[in-house]
Amino acid sequence: MPSPPNAMQSALLYHFCRLRLPQVLLPRQRFEEHLHRAYAHYEARRDQTASFLEALHTLDWFLASACLDGHATAWETLFSSRASRTDALLIDALRLRAARLYPRDEERQEEAVTEFWGYLLAGERQGTLPILHRYDGLRPLVPWLIRVFHNWQLSKLRKGADEMPLPEVEELPPREWSAPQSSEARWHEHFRAAARDWLDGLQDEEILLLGLRLRYRLSQREAAKVLGIHEGNVTRRMNKLSEKAHLQIEQTLVELGWTGDDLRPLIQTEMLPLLLDEPRLAADRLAALLAARGQTLPVPVASDQGYESEERP
Repeated sequence: MPSPPNAMQSALLYHFCRLRLPQVLLPRQRFEEHLHRAYAHYEARRDQTASFLEALHTLDWFLASACLDGHATAWETLFSSRASRTDALLIDALRLRAARLYPRDEERQEEAVTEFWGYLLAGERQGTLPILHRYDGLRPLVPWLIRVFHNWQLSKLRKGADEMPLPEVEELPPREWSAPQSSEARWHEHFRAAARDWLDGLQDEEILLLGLRLRYRLSQREAAKVLGIHEGNVTRRMNKLSEKAHLQIEQTLVELGWTGDDLRPLIQTEMLPLLLDEPRLAADRLAALLAARGQTLPVPVASDQGYESEERP
């Protein structure tokens, strides 16, 4: 079992944080208490590949702990944190997410960002721990905050789905992709490995849907006829597959140290070729799935070159 930091390691860690963030005046006793809490999070994780101190994003964790304790300078430091290699501020990144979720509603966009800071210090229900308490220091803080903000707003949108429709992925405005150390090929390799893990978890019905839409290029109506479902269910199932892919791949890359703002451009450039090379989406495998349903190939398999899908997982 991994052991918690000893007294010397704790002292060195504290003075390192104070040296790097001198404006954040977190008392030593509170530092020790938060360190114990962070270690408890770490100890509860499975498949640990690094020691606690190696896994800990030290300054991110120190800053979040000081915010939990209500230090104004800590919040000021957090507001001015950089969200990407393009040096965008965290608060600007949140405003961009809000603009995507609430297009043409500037009042609601600003309200969402303003309320977020209070939301971090509130629990899901009265008497529960603050949301920020969930940050364990085992992942970068800023991408975690952006994801929490995004999921919180999506949850609010779903609760009010009768009042306004949820935004579609295709309607979101394009943005420049900024990946950490984007010149390194390792992120493309990590992405492909994560995407294959996602593919391995798909059921035959889901594979067949992807094959009909991406390889055979069937329309929603044609795919619905083959699958024996309502046409509207084709879009809903594709959107569900897309959401699952985004969440699973993003979670995997964040755990590996990803600090880019948005995976969508990477998914759009990498995912389709990977899908079309996937053995389970090969023509013979799809034909076998159709044969098991008493059906034949709907259309001849066309060339994959230059194809752009209407719906990208």
